Amino acid sequence: MKKELQELLAAVAAFKSELHDRDFLLTWDHPLEEIKAVLSIAGVLEEMYHSDMSTRVFESGIAVSLFRDKSTRTRFSFASAASLLGLSLVDLEEGKSQIAHGETVRETANMISFLAEVIGIRDDMFPGRGHEYMLEVARAVEDGHREGVLPQRTCVINLQCDRDHPTQTLADLKHLEKTFGSLESLRGRRIAMTWAYSPSYGKPLSVPQGIISLMTRFGMDVVLAHPQGYDLRAENIETARRFAEESGGSFTVVNDMREAFRGADIVYPKSWAPHEVMQRRSDLLRAGRTAELDELERECLAENARHRDWECTEEMMKLTRDGRALYMHCLPADITGVSCEAGEVAASVFDRYRVPLYHQAEHKLYVIAALIMLTRFADPVEILKDLAGRAHLRRGRLGTRAG
Repeated sequence: MKKELQELLAAVAAFKSELHDRDFLLTWDHPLEEIKAVLSIAGVLEEMYHSDMSTRVFESGIAVSLFRDKSTRTRFSFASAASLLGLSLVDLEEGKSQIAHGETVRETANMISFLAEVIGIRDDMFPGRGHEYMLEVARAVEDGHREGVLPQRTCVINLQCDRDHPTQTLADLKHLEKTFGSLESLRGRRIAMTWAYSPSYGKPLSVPQGIISLMTRFGMDVVLAHPQGYDLRAENIETARRFAEESGGSFTVVNDMREAFRGADIVYPKSWAPHEVMQRRSDLLRAGRTAELDELERECLAENARHRDWECTEEMMKLTRDGRALYMHCLPADITGVSCEAGEVAASVFDRYRVPLYHQAEHKLYVIAALIMLTRFADPVEILKDLAGRAHLRRGRLGTRAG
């Protein structure tokens, strides 16, 4: 067994978790010990995969995904995580199911869960609905298990909702841990979570809300920057303030991108729609008021255009610590001159950080796999130790030890 893997396995045992047979919906609902356990197990799984070692912990079973919004990275990360652990993926397409004919959430949740170990849901478009839907699914499978319908308590994982994007922000935290050497080394570092210009509107708020609610727990100097009116959920702002006070970090809200970038160790410029706009958009969509929806879009695009200078340029990057801050993005970014005429980030900045960005994205599949293991197994550490000890090769030559 490689020394790196031995050290990672030893570190995993230090963290306690009570996630077994529970759901993972919002990062701030879980203690720091569980957050660290997720990151630690994700690190072990990543090292094992890169060492060509099998991490197949299921002989059968399915992982069900339900995406109510378009997705590339999260969709494939969930599919990859399921495959990594030995589960088969089933994508629930609502238009091809009885959901389209009025089947209740309770019935659907039970019918898809007979062999399901995990249900991953992305429902991020409508404020006040995504998180509530996930809770409803979770209650349904809990009832199904308690009433003897389901042989096991299928777990629900939030793949993005209106409040949080936990698999993304945990992957971001893993990226910071690997970049700066440890979670402890993040203490006192300045991260600028800033709005950035986009030629589109209606982008969810879950990433900035998740970032400020998670990074403040690790003693970071978190600065949220956006133009006037581009507010996040008030509850997330209060959560970030509370965590910053508890961790000894800080949380500041400014309306100047340059101020946020100045002296930053990490910058995370990303567009989002104002919380109030997303609520109005949701109401109009539900009511089918298309003319008013079109007018809202025109208003929002015009407002966005007033802030085209909110772009991560080479000049902006020079304001950061030694001009070398880590640039982060959940992707896809609006790249000026590449994916759009004017956008969130200059092409030269994006290209310089392209490889680190891809590594940032890769961590998500291991985070999801770690969440599946922690929710499904009472002692995932012993399972990982056993797998590492046997060191079966991943690519089909069982019984042959990895190098």
